[in-house]
Amino acid sequence: MKTKSVASLVMAGMLATTSLTFAGPEVVSGPGADPTCFAPWSADTKYLQWPAQEGPYRIAVVNGFVGNTWRIQMIKTAKAYAEDPSIKDKIAEFKVVSTGTDAPAQLGAIEDFINQGFDAIVTIAVSPDGFDRVIRLADRENVVLVPFDNVLDTDAVMQVNEDQTAMGNQWAQFLIDELAAAGKSGGKILEVRGLAGNSVDRDRSAAIHDTFAATGGDWEIVEVVGNWDDGTAQKVTADAIAVHGQFDAVAAQGGTTGVVQAMIDAGHPMVPIAGESENGYRKLVAARSADGLKGISIGQSPGLVAIAMKAAVSALEGNAMPQLISVPLPVATYDQLEDGLNFWSDLPDNFFTVNEFPPCGVNISGPAIMSQSEADVN
Repeated sequence: MKTKSVASLVMAGMLATTSLTFAGPEVVSGPGADPTCFAPWSADTKYLQWPAQEGPYRIAVVNGFVGNTWRIQMIKTAKAYAEDPSIKDKIAEFKVVSTGTDAPAQLGAIEDFINQGFDAIVTIAVSPDGFDRVIRLADRENVVLVPFDNVLDTDAVMQVNEDQTAMGNQWAQFLIDELAAAGKSGGKILEVRGLAGNSVDRDRSAAIHDTFAATGGDWEIVEVVGNWDDGTAQKVTADAIAVHGQFDAVAAQGGTTGVVQAMIDAGHPMVPIAGESENGYRKLVAARSADGLKGISIGQSPGLVAIAMKAAVSALEGNAMPQLISVPLPVATYDQLEDGLNFWSDLPDNFFTVNEFPPCGVNISGPAIMSQSEADVN
């Protein structure tokens, strides 16, 4: 097991108060390693390359918020993937911590893992900014820092994500098209937002609003905060119906099963819904699409953590990597749903259905994920 020397840690502390040149990855020419898996975000995406390090590696996952089923499944997926034969022999030590919504706590946990000599840290950022200090520390120690999902507003680190703006655009356009088919060019839309203060919620919401505005229609968008959580989303949807009456359509960033259940409980007519990839939501759409629940389900997969871990190992092996890795959006509409293919009647409602990434050779089964615990590993 590799550790940093005491002298190295002392030097890192001294450098923190100086303006000396930092180390870190070199900007290189593409293409990078395994481009079918690690696809660059765009033609302008730069490539980064770290010095090759001898494995096996010490890898940590530093999560922030853990109060919804997506985050719990993400942690379970990380643990399941760490045991997968394709990567298990490349990992000497694996740790997982969740620090809550406090940014300083998350930054402190990342610094601690760097100072312990970990080789790579995968993280969901509490905030899209404020990470400059830990990025500099990681660069000095040649630690690969990989934000995913809630990414950072910087191009100084390798990041993994789906296109949140494209997701918001597709959600909104689906609703616009469904309403247009019903003869409506305007109406009242309920937007159930995610966890406040991070880049995913911000980018999705902005895209939803921009897409509706671009039609020139008379749209009223009522926003509530559901924290990407079924219970919270169900409550705020019920409250919104009680206050605002009926909605013509719903755009739900997450907690979509709870959103539909609130509508059922309130006797609200089934309307077009754009939502996430919860198994329960897809079950409801499959059962009620003929009643008006015309749904689109786009998955921000908890399995992104596995791609981030795989990318971290590839970078540690010295491969050139895109600075921003794009994972394609997995989309299913109400007329494409099939039990046993893209939803499962025998799995829990809160299971997120998208965990297969064929271009990356990553396919983590539902039973393997659900057998894991969401507890920290430290």
